Amino acid sequence: MSIADNLKTVTDRIASAAQRAGRDPSSVKLVVVTKTVDATRIREAVAAGSKILGENRVQEAKEKIEELGNVASWHLIGHLQTNKAKYAVKLFELIHSVDNRELAGEIDRQAAKINKVQPVLIEVSIAGEASKAGVRIDETMDLIKEAAKLKNIAIHGLMTMPPFSENPEDSRPYFRKLRELAQSTARKGLPGVSMKELSMGMSGDFEVAIEEGATMVRVGTAIFGSRK
Repeated sequence: MSIADNLKTVTDRIASAAQRAGRDPSSVKLVVVTKTVDATRIREAVAAGSKILGENRVQEAKEKIEELGNVASWHLIGHLQTNKAKYAVKLFELIHSVDNRELAGEIDRQAAKINKVQPVLIEVSIAGEASKAGVRIDETMDLIKEAAKLKNIAIHGLMTMPPFSENPEDSRPYFRKLRELAQSTARKGLPGVSMKELSMGMSGDFEVAIEEGATMVRVGTAIFGSRK
């Protein structure tokens, strides 16, 4: 199947999952993950209707954006090193992976230099896995409160990546927990903090994520095939 065919299949599956959950399919945005995908295939995906492209690494994204231009909205979905923040604020419309005060502060400083308020998501390690990035669930509120004080950052929601499993249902409790955390955060009504976005769900479990409230799903393999 072509990239366009795969994209249509994924879009249809997103719509079905949203409808099962009693949600409007347009409330779920597809972030097409382009990690290791070459420019030709990215162009195919954009021509087939991809509006948001997600990259894991700043350097790889920089090279692609220089070649392709702003063919879509670029998001950073991978870990961001503090010393790369100065590039990230210039390249990305949304950074999904803020998980510590130092990084939030550096994004704020670099965004201020270019007169930008940088939208970000707070990455939460819902399962508390030491091997994964993300702030621990019991430290999330403190980080949000600190980041909310920064003038050149806008918190738009939360992101998570549950432990890998072959069974999508295994991800459900983690997605549910992130939604509940977002809801409890929203109720606090902190100035400058929105919980409108929940970035969760990938190729193997995005339908379960949508059923649990995802507003952004990050899908690459189901569109481009397995990475080489």
